[in-house]
Amino acid sequence: MNPLATELNEQLEKNNPHVLAMLSDLGRNLFFPKGILSQSAEAKEKAHKFNATIGTATENGGPMFLQCIQDKLSAFNPADIYPYAPPAGKPQLRQLWREKMLSENPSQQDKHFGVPIVTNALTHGLSIIADLFVDEGDHLVLPDMLWGNYNLTFATRRKAEVRKFNTFTEAGGFDVEAFKACLKKTADEKGKAVVILNFPNNPSGYTPTVAEGDALVAAIKEQAEAGCNIVAVTDDAYFGLFFEDTLQESLFGKLANMHPRVFSIKLDGATKEEFVWGFRTGFITFADGNSAENEPVLTAIEKKALGIIRGTISNCPHPSQTFVIEALKSPDFVAQKQQKFEIMKGRALKVKEVLNNDRFADSWSYYPFNSGYFMCLKLNRVDAEQLRVHLLDKYGVGAISIGKTDLRIAFSCIAEEDIAELFDLIHQAECDLA
Repeated sequence: MNPLATELNEQLEKNNPHVLAMLSDLGRNLFFPKGILSQSAEAKEKAHKFNATIGTATENGGPMFLQCIQDKLSAFNPADIYPYAPPAGKPQLRQLWREKMLSENPSQQDKHFGVPIVTNALTHGLSIIADLFVDEGDHLVLPDMLWGNYNLTFATRRKAEVRKFNTFTEAGGFDVEAFKACLKKTADEKGKAVVILNFPNNPSGYTPTVAEGDALVAAIKEQAEAGCNIVAVTDDAYFGLFFEDTLQESLFGKLANMHPRVFSIKLDGATKEEFVWGFRTGFITFADGNSAENEPVLTAIEKKALGIIRGTISNCPHPSQTFVIEALKSPDFVAQKQQKFEIMKGRALKVKEVLNNDRFADSWSYYPFNSGYFMCLKLNRVDAEQLRVHLLDKYGVGAISIGKTDLRIAFSCIAEEDIAELFDLIHQAECDLA
């Protein structure tokens, strides 16, 4: 094991040995190297004559660039586009995002957590978590309505065992009791669990009520107090798109510093929150389980995470980070974001209005939804994949089939005035098959 990794592990052992126990074998071996990057950072401060350290090309006192590219980006300083960004991301962006998190999540105000690290969007953040914390056979606790990429990231790549629980009760709420039972079973069998709380949920479009959210947090604390080490991940990809009576903030704030055996991680990003999917700008934020400040634990985990970034993609794209900084600083940012929120809310409520029509009763019911981008139909008479193909071939309508009965509809990309026609066509295709 590299001495730097040993040093970080000793830091964890001294300050919170439960977090060290949560790490995968790879996680224990990870470190951030003291190599070219650290030497270049030192040279940046002290090399007043010549700086011949970093592998970029310069010209006229700044980064070298092609004018045909800069012509399209003339609003931006070349220094904010072309050089490498730091492995953890641009410091200004990290701080701005932290301030945004605090303003939108009151429960984080009195909590101790790290400065967000920039990731290449949410999937990259999930991959970092998988590498840090998951060994073959470790249990991943998820609802049965889940984003399929979790399987690829955790089960295929890291050979985790996915333990699913029922998502909804018969009454239409989040099935907290099923979650509690699944988590307890994992705790009893493994003594360790990785829990992903994805709200608004993909594919269902559901966010729990405040009471349901509190019950989920209480269930995690109960198992931690019983001796289970828990990596609690909030996948907040669709954060802020809360349209009805739901939680209005991330559960990260309630999980952070809750118990020494609970290590909390928040994943979020500009990707969907600011409608910049192609920018691939996300964040990963860590919080130790101790109520008092525990900087050595955060420092050790952050350095291990930076080791993954350095060893895989080196750093995240610089231009998109600059673009997001400019958006967050804009005086029009809040108003423009609210305008888009209202459009999304209008689409979600229109879907409910259309679906609450008795003429669809023989064909389907629908799962609860109140937020995010999606909702799911539960088909009564036909196979979801057959319906998906028929819809595409005969009516030119695309949807996603999930299992035998569920059809996911992304209302996020359907204009409000077209929603009634969309479901009329789905209904007609269902009747064709039925």
